[in-house]
Amino acid sequence: MIRPILIHPDPRLKKVAAPVADITDELRVLADDMLSSMYDAPGIGLAAPQVGVSARLIVLDCVKEEGAAPRPLAMFNPEIIAASDEVNTYEEGCLSIPDIYADVTRPEAVTVRWMDVNGAEREETFDGLWATCVQHEIDHLEGKLFIDYLSGLKRQLITRKMVKLKRDRARESV
Repeated sequence: MIRPILIHPDPRLKKVAAPVADITDELRVLADDMLSSMYDAPGIGLAAPQVGVSARLIVLDCVKEEGAAPRPLAMFNPEIIAASDEVNTYEEGCLSIPDIYADVTRPEAVTVRWMDVNGAEREETFDGLWATCVQHEIDHLEGKLFIDYLSGLKRQLITRKMVKLKRDRARESV
């Protein structure tokens, strides 16, 4: 099922998400729905707070090569346990802040520990786009958006654009 994605500013996007105690069938369905919603948008990552659910769950798939097999990941309670000293700057975007992009500098590689959909603990080191994406999505679980890395003025301008977008979309749906 495709779930609606919240648009900034929305107070639910600024809250710290609740840890997942047990991986239930309901949460597995949520992970599947989030992957469907992410692919439909289209995007490469999505966090549960973006679909209005306060749970420490993110999904991502950063495979972009033509003809390459997708690699969907669902991560429950993901945490960064190591980060490289080297950094990368990527132009980031966000499904909750449509059509807005800005350069954000983050560690080039991170090691992440999480539980998979079967409750097994997993650990993997990500680099490049995967590292940027997983850090971006984990930020969502902390109530942090990529625009929080920008200057106050840029953030205000983007927020005003999003308020106008939400107002325009509300008018169109009437």
